[in-house]
Amino acid sequence: MLRVTSLRCEYLENPLGLDVKHPRMNWKLISDQRNVKQQAYFIEVALDEIFQSIEWSSGKVLSDQSVHIPLNQINLQPFTRYYYRVKVWDDSNQESEWSNTAYWETGMLDASNWQAKWICASNQRKIKDNPEACHYLRKEFHVNRPIKKARAYASALGLYELQLNGNRIGDFYFTPGWTSYQERIQYQAYDITTLIKEGRNAIGFILGNGWYKGYFGFEGRTNIYGDKKAAILEIHITYEDGTKTVITSDDSWKATTGPIQMSEIYFGEYYDAREEIDNWSKAALDDKTWVPTKHLSYDKYKLIDQRNEPVRKVEYIKPKKIIQTPNGETVLDMGQNMVGWMHCQLKGNKGQKITLHHAEILDKDGNFYVGNLRKATQEITYICKGDPEGEMFEPRFSFQGFQYVRLTGFLNDINIEDFTGVVLHSDMSTTGSFESSNELINQLHRNINWGLKGNFLDVPTDCPQRDERLGWTGDAQMFFRTSAYLRNVAPFFTKWLKDLEADQLDNGGVPYVVPNIIQKTSGNLGGVTHSVAAWGDAAVIIPWSMYLSYGDKRILDVQYQSMKNWVEYIRNQGTKEELWDRGFQLGDWLGLDSEPDTYSGATDKTLIATAYFAYSTDLLRKTAEVLNKEEDAKTYRILRDKIKSAYQSLFILESGNLTVETQTAHVLTLMFELASENQMEKVAANLVELIKKENYHLTTGFIGAPYLNIVLSKHGYHDVACRLLLQTDYPSWLYQVTKGATTVWEHWDSIKEDGSFWSDDMNSFNHYAYGSIGEWLYKVLAGIDSTADKPGYKHILLEPRTGANLDWVSASVETMYGSVKSEWKISEKDMQYNVNIPANASATIVLRDISPLQVTERNKQLSDIEGLYQFYRNHTDTVIKLGSGNYSFQII
Repeated sequence: MLRVTSLRCEYLENPLGLDVKHPRMNWKLISDQRNVKQQAYFIEVALDEIFQSIEWSSGKVLSDQSVHIPLNQINLQPFTRYYYRVKVWDDSNQESEWSNTAYWETGMLDASNWQAKWICASNQRKIKDNPEACHYLRKEFHVNRPIKKARAYASALGLYELQLNGNRIGDFYFTPGWTSYQERIQYQAYDITTLIKEGRNAIGFILGNGWYKGYFGFEGRTNIYGDKKAAILEIHITYEDGTKTVITSDDSWKATTGPIQMSEIYFGEYYDAREEIDNWSKAALDDKTWVPTKHLSYDKYKLIDQRNEPVRKVEYIKPKKIIQTPNGETVLDMGQNMVGWMHCQLKGNKGQKITLHHAEILDKDGNFYVGNLRKATQEITYICKGDPEGEMFEPRFSFQGFQYVRLTGFLNDINIEDFTGVVLHSDMSTTGSFESSNELINQLHRNINWGLKGNFLDVPTDCPQRDERLGWTGDAQMFFRTSAYLRNVAPFFTKWLKDLEADQLDNGGVPYVVPNIIQKTSGNLGGVTHSVAAWGDAAVIIPWSMYLSYGDKRILDVQYQSMKNWVEYIRNQGTKEELWDRGFQLGDWLGLDSEPDTYSGATDKTLIATAYFAYSTDLLRKTAEVLNKEEDAKTYRILRDKIKSAYQSLFILESGNLTVETQTAHVLTLMFELASENQMEKVAANLVELIKKENYHLTTGFIGAPYLNIVLSKHGYHDVACRLLLQTDYPSWLYQVTKGATTVWEHWDSIKEDGSFWSDDMNSFNHYAYGSIGEWLYKVLAGIDSTADKPGYKHILLEPRTGANLDWVSASVETMYGSVKSEWKISEKDMQYNVNIPANASATIVLRDISPLQVTERNKQLSDIEGLYQFYRNHTDTVIKLGSGNYSFQII
């Protein structure tokens, strides 16, 4: 049995409006045999589902490549659906059947193809004199013959919802998404064939401020990108007779305001149901009181197709209980810190005001706490229209980060069944699972996953509740590898990296946040808005990490100049080209060894900056080698050696002791391999001594924590790493869990041991940075890792590490080739180790401190198992190299 499955185009399943001129194809192989490799593939592309009109054919291509195969020879046309299918041959020359048919559909392909105009209300002040209100735009059109297909292509300056004949179009939210609007504005494509009818039709937008012009950033600015909400739309109709019509946004549309009186990311939404306009997006509405629209002069060449997964409603949560607080307030407890909004069913008198106020936490007395929201109010206000049959409501253009909801204005008994939490985030497919015999660790993993879901809403944000919610570059790079275990984040970061490049300074500097909205007036950041170590390094670290996780060579090629510009920026900052010893640095953010009333840990900032300089330079060198840029590879190899030498001169004594005695200094030295080989053992031993001084607790902040357990396990102190993980008192990962956390906190002690809070000014209870420990759970405890020579899990390293008093660990990662599973279980008599290696991939298994004589597979000696390439003893370890398949090892 050999099957081709999971066809994807640019990571996406059957995408609409894709403007990649040479899209890449991916597929997976399914086989019931071991050691199955693809020998050849055959791709067909057609204009019809039954492949009578072949547009392009690869022919039989001898290759084991099944991911990122570009269609370089095809000449694509805009607004066209292309069907494709694949068949393969394995290395036994077995031929598969054709795969199921998949498709992609092009959009504009080039911005010059836009015919529509940007439009906005002609006199925004006259629209009920409320500049905060959302705008409603509409137009009627007529269809006079049967339709074969219809597509809508839409975008907005602000946020939009699109309706047709009274129906919401699509299931995307917070469209068009947040990009570096000065350079890039996404548009979305929708299949509206079933929504259009013969005769009269009506199309309409609702427009909100969103990130484009709303109140945003901790500086509280408005109109950051522009001061007018606007929309653009094209409807392309193909009739059964082959003729076509294009309907566009122009000055024939009309505009008004409606029930949404205010909608802001931070503040929530104010909805007056008495102002609802019945059937506003249906034909035959009397819109005489609506005002005209006008053409807004705005560059259509900024419009790009959407490449990442959209924000969707991904799950629903019912409240766990209703609480009466000591202050006498009625509060819903969702049982989970979540991001999204509440869906409400209610009955009320006409004009009755109902408010939902969202917060993450109750204080130590059990009262509703909003101090950490700062200026964000997270309030949803609903004015009832008095419908005796009841009313339903949920917001449109504002999301909340919360576990608790304070209810005010309800006159009748509150029924918990009338409320549902709607979870929204970028709809990335789940790839990782992890479970163990320790329920606290399992809860930690769930918290990390919820931290990702709460903060990956179109951009990787720092927190989803307070007046910030910005795409901090450092936080994103620290968490990337964990996120890539948990979800398919490749489209998400592909989009975000292009915004990083768009916002990158001419001198190569990288802003703190992407998209960049921070001004130089930010006092707590030293008046600096860009280019500090670990944050700016996202420009290099994330593309390389994407290459490792997904085998995506194109992302290296596309981002290469941005990567190079960043390294060259650093090269010009120091007193010498091999040092980064000048300028403002954030340092080891929130390190526990910081001075009182400061945010940055005690680790020398020049050490941190120079260490990251070395790391990014080395990754740039590796990237140049992958891209066959030999001169650059040589240049950056020499530069990295100079940086390493300078680092050693400044920070490492001949004895191997560091001149900076902090945990983070030792972690970076080990992680980035900045000590000489004979010094590394001493550096690792000294790190352990520093941990012992803290009674086996960490003091690391954002910079040191992601790598702490990884370097301990790598350098012979796996037991210490396990001990750190298992700590349940402050500071530790499990301390948060014992305090009832359902997400990861911004501070190790966001809730102190006495129940009080760290502070009001910067205390998110949903912040993924310390969730970077997830990488260690997958890579070390479960032992699943990719390799640089065959990235994207083409060749898999499986090196499980027992410990942490665990009886068993079971983990899996859905890779570009299929599911990689690794699970071990220890009993009194033996250890079972079960693995799955997907077809067309291979693996190296390393069993630590195990002799080959101790290992059998389904009662067979290693030399006799099917799928084996080789096995050997390496010092005290057993190394086994295998082809694809399911394997079950017994170790005695």
